Amino acid sequence: MPESIYSQHLDRNNANFAPLTPLSFIERSAELYPERLAIVHGALRQTWAQTYARCRQLASSLRRAGIGKNDTVAVMLPNTPPMVEAHFGIPMAGAVLNALNTRLDPETVAFMLDHGEAKAVIVDPEFTPVMAKAIALRKSSAPLLVIETEDALYGPAAQPLGGTRYEDFLVAGDATFAWELPEDEWDAIALNYTSGTTGNPKGVVYHHRGAAVNAISNILEWDMPKHSVYLWTLPMFHCNGWCFPWTVAARAGVNVCLRRVEAQAIFDAIRNHGVTHYCGAPIVQSLLVNAPAAMKEGVPAGVKAMVAGAAPPASLIEGMEQMGFDLTHVYGLTEVYGPATVCVQQDDWAQLDIGERARLNARQGVRYHLQRAARVIDPQTMQPVRMDGETMGEIMFQGNIVMKGYLKNAKASDEAFAGGWFHTGDLAVQYPDGYIKIKDRSKDIIISGGENISSIEVEDVLYRHPAVLAAAVVARPDPKWGETPCAFLELKAGAQVSEADIVAHCKKYLAGFKVPRAVVFGELPKTSTGKIQKFELRQRAGSATAIDV
Repeated sequence: MPESIYSQHLDRNNANFAPLTPLSFIERSAELYPERLAIVHGALRQTWAQTYARCRQLASSLRRAGIGKNDTVAVMLPNTPPMVEAHFGIPMAGAVLNALNTRLDPETVAFMLDHGEAKAVIVDPEFTPVMAKAIALRKSSAPLLVIETEDALYGPAAQPLGGTRYEDFLVAGDATFAWELPEDEWDAIALNYTSGTTGNPKGVVYHHRGAAVNAISNILEWDMPKHSVYLWTLPMFHCNGWCFPWTVAARAGVNVCLRRVEAQAIFDAIRNHGVTHYCGAPIVQSLLVNAPAAMKEGVPAGVKAMVAGAAPPASLIEGMEQMGFDLTHVYGLTEVYGPATVCVQQDDWAQLDIGERARLNARQGVRYHLQRAARVIDPQTMQPVRMDGETMGEIMFQGNIVMKGYLKNAKASDEAFAGGWFHTGDLAVQYPDGYIKIKDRSKDIIISGGENISSIEVEDVLYRHPAVLAAAVVARPDPKWGETPCAFLELKAGAQVSEADIVAHCKKYLAGFKVPRAVVFGELPKTSTGKIQKFELRQRAGSATAIDV
């Protein structure tokens, strides 16, 4: 077959092709809007030129410390300026950013440091006690560069680690450091850990291409204008803040940092800094809706909020509307860079009553602009289910907004990508208009206040109690957190133990948000082979009502 005319002397070269990366976003904003505000934190006001220079200094200093291509740099930081800088400075050095969940226990952090083979860790003064224990628990003997940030809004470190001061480390770097684009847009940019349904957390690897296109998709879904003012209510350790550090840079917006998510602080930030956009789990939105009226005075209408983690009920949508806030419902997982579907609101929905609007808005929606496909598929046949709003299947994704895979876990990666689709584990239906709606979760995952909890992990701890014969943990609806763990326990013959005893036992081994909020004693339903019938326990606990609106 003769060679096509379109393949003759039409090759890629430096003039016509560059790997996609979100790092180019900050470069452009610093060049185009050097004096525009980039970061607000307490009394700090930092421009895009200053932020870009500091990111280059961070990259330069990491390189000088021997950290480069494909080396992991872990960070345990709240939503402060160093966390914004880490999203650019670390990958500018060619390294991979591993943002650690600040709510985790030292044992889990130690596992992540070892599994990700971290060469350095940057730590906020608030989390030095956890990090000190985690470092002591590491099994690896490889050296770990410890860098400690300071924050006037927190005060002195809770426990000095004897590491290098962040500012000293930064200042030693070159503000004109000539960072390079990744050799390949498939190169890793970030490592995020998600609760595994069995055993240890799984390391989810992001690439530069995915980070760039999801950051752009965020702009498109939200019609996000230039110089938007974004409030950091969403932790940047959640899927890299749903890629919004890179989104804000692309729009030359303002990062309004927030150490703690409190209603007063949020309303003050909206009033004082002209916040236009923020994201958060339903608990954040409920916090604002249920705040005293006096706290809401002077808050302008038109603020855009993005919610994920659970469907917004009618009361929440109504409450947001009364405040004049515009709510967008998105859905995703760590494995798809945060949000990868959006419940696009149609014009005619505005004419409907609040109950019907809530029903429509509660759906997980349709694919993000730059995601190839989102479908409900029968996992046995790998064929799409009928779009009738009734036939159940599993939500699956294809496209650029899907992880590279699980770090050092080929089996889990192969299972996740079976049949050429990413399997979410969420069971759903698809409506004639293409909108997807979750009905149940096939994975043993509970989502509480935006945090993933592995029911298997909680069960493992419960089995360590000498009185427990059998344990099963399922989701229970919760008006504040969306869902919380509910433990069903069958005790050994003659054993006596209280709910308080079980909770105290769990607190010894688990982060606070993973501890069961309810404990039910009694014989557990089992199959003839002795397998616990969780579906029956889910029915008893009303698990599905935490998802279905």
